[in-house]
Amino acid sequence: MRYIFFLLALLAVSAVSKGQGDNKKTVFDLSIFNDASNHWYAIPDKGTVIMPRPGHPRYKADEITAIADNILLYQKDNGGWPKNYDMQAILTPEQQDSLVKAKAVLNTTFDNRTTYSHISYLSKTYSYTTEEKYKTAAVKGLEYILKAQYNNGGWPQYYPLEEGYSRHITYNDDAFGGIMLLLKDIAEDKQEYRFIDAVLRVQLQKAYDKGLDCILKTQINDAGKPTAWCQQYDETTLQPAWARKFEPPSICNGESVEVVLLLMSIKRPSAAVIDAVQNAVVWFNESKINGIKVETFAAPEMVTPFRISKTDKRVVNDSTAPAIWTRYYELKTHRPLFCNRDSKVVYSLAEVERERRDGYAWYTYEPQKVLQKYPQWQQQFAPGKNVLHH
Repeated sequence: MRYIFFLLALLAVSAVSKGQGDNKKTVFDLSIFNDASNHWYAIPDKGTVIMPRPGHPRYKADEITAIADNILLYQKDNGGWPKNYDMQAILTPEQQDSLVKAKAVLNTTFDNRTTYSHISYLSKTYSYTTEEKYKTAAVKGLEYILKAQYNNGGWPQYYPLEEGYSRHITYNDDAFGGIMLLLKDIAEDKQEYRFIDAVLRVQLQKAYDKGLDCILKTQINDAGKPTAWCQQYDETTLQPAWARKFEPPSICNGESVEVVLLLMSIKRPSAAVIDAVQNAVVWFNESKINGIKVETFAAPEMVTPFRISKTDKRVVNDSTAPAIWTRYYELKTHRPLFCNRDSKVVYSLAEVERERRDGYAWYTYEPQKVLQKYPQWQQQFAPGKNVLHH
């Protein structure tokens, strides 16, 4: 789901037309911004500069330059963007002025599909309009990506670096994968990025190569058995690391899917990339769980400091249910893993306190996308080595 979500946005080579005859309108895919928009309206961040008004008006998808001009307003002085705003929101003069005054506040991030998505949209807009301001901002954004990258090839959630887990190399919420897809598009000379000059292009290629090397190095190897990836890694040791208090170091199947699909999309994969995919496919196949499903049901309203819960979840037996995976698997033991806000690890959904049980995606179907795509990939890149048949 997530991979398709941002792949459509990042790989769009040209504008999309809708309508018939003389009524055709040019639009670019805006779905990459949906997560941030939803947060702006429902879950304001501590660093939010402007707030939505009731019934906040929005630009239509075909108002490309108006949306791109919004993106320019949100860009910070260092070239990055803050998270959790609606790029289609029609801003008042006062709101625009507030954003301009906050440009030196560098709460810039890749979290919630931020920065690389803005660069992609601006690049498409420049290719469509040839207005220099969009090119300038896109280049500044790419230079920000270069500055934010660690020497080992990973990226943090925030740059400049902040205290806490946001310094870790981050795979979740498409941070690492989204950046890499953007750089991959540039390396493959996609049309909307052909404005990038030769010097910057070489630097971006090196960043992509380092990022790919980091991905390969961080595939979790338990006693000689390569598996998948954790959602965050210590930026110095490259070891799986804690994120939030209920997100322990572990094998994270949901977040690993975007990584594997990225590797599978490489046109000329190295032997190391092929091995990484093969090992991940084996892991997904071995870690799947059959015969259960997660059921959501109405429950008495419960107000907590974190959220209001009106439903609950439980695992039920169902022999007809498709294969499912837990979000986390314990390192070394590979047991399905769950966790409470007190960082206490438990081994069943029923042991998770209701607010987290109901308010977090503890199970996922995402690995099935890799297993479905694998046979065709295997025939092309690993003929005679179908690991699902062994």
